[in-house]
Amino acid sequence: MIVPMPIIIVVTFAAVMGVAAVSTMLERRLLGFWQDRHGPNRVGPFGLLQVMADAVKMLFKQDWIPPFADKVVFVMAPIIGFAAVLLEFGVIPITPSWSIAGDLNVGLLFIFAMMGLAVYSVVLAGWSSNNKFALLGGMRAAAQMISYEVFMGLSLMGVVMTAGSFSLHDIVLAQSKCWFIVPQIVGFVVFMIAGVAETHRLPFDLPEGENELGAGFHTEYSGMKFGMFFLAEYAGVAMISAVVTTLYLGGWAGPILPPFLWFAIKVALLICFFILLRAALPRPRYDQLMSFGWKILLPLSLLNIVVTGAVLLWQAGA
Repeated sequence: MIVPMPIIIVVTFAAVMGVAAVSTMLERRLLGFWQDRHGPNRVGPFGLLQVMADAVKMLFKQDWIPPFADKVVFVMAPIIGFAAVLLEFGVIPITPSWSIAGDLNVGLLFIFAMMGLAVYSVVLAGWSSNNKFALLGGMRAAAQMISYEVFMGLSLMGVVMTAGSFSLHDIVLAQSKCWFIVPQIVGFVVFMIAGVAETHRLPFDLPEGENELGAGFHTEYSGMKFGMFFLAEYAGVAMISAVVTTLYLGGWAGPILPPFLWFAIKVALLICFFILLRAALPRPRYDQLMSFGWKILLPLSLLNIVVTGAVLLWQAGA
């Protein structure tokens, strides 16, 4: 059955927003469980209505713009970041027939283009706030995101070389016999680490480190503008999980269950892994983060490309 495109767009958008909202609740519940303490448990049975309470609070908070800020850029910054994350989901093949952009032959490049656009969001937010802590957070975010995008891009070149395509649909089909996490384990590890840094998640949340910068690039934001940054972060976690699922875990492929369920299960487990990192690892210093990327992840990414190319050439000549 061919699903009309408007329905695909609306359902995908609603699903992304739903996952981002529920992830806020899931994170607090899982952190409470792992740290042997109570999570949200006052609003609704077992705290299940906490997401709704947060949404109502966000909607009725004062939407304040600092008088010393660049008002136009200040308002546009969260919109850019929010839109960039949503556009990335347009090329993800959730099932063989469910993708907004269809089988886009440069789907992977489109995702990286949108990731690059998201950098402008945090930089402009920090600069337009006219606040020293916000500016420092924006500069940190720019350096961190641009640097780790380099490692992320290099790490997945092994997948592209093996599949012979930038199409996410073709990459999923190329894993019919073996998921790429097996031959590309080094690329998978590098991509996951870079994904954590790209989404500013703990332990790499240095652009918004509370003990150093107050709240970093979104220090001056309130109301729904802060809510857009908040939702964009959780949607970004779901986005990285969806990309990892597509590139390394066979995408929608799996026995017995429908393709959509396999994709959802893999993404949900990866989101839980992102949350577990927050409970398990301490935050490094900013110089340690950048040094780790350029001195360790970059050589590993390049080595992975060289080894993958050598193996493919050997297989072609055998």
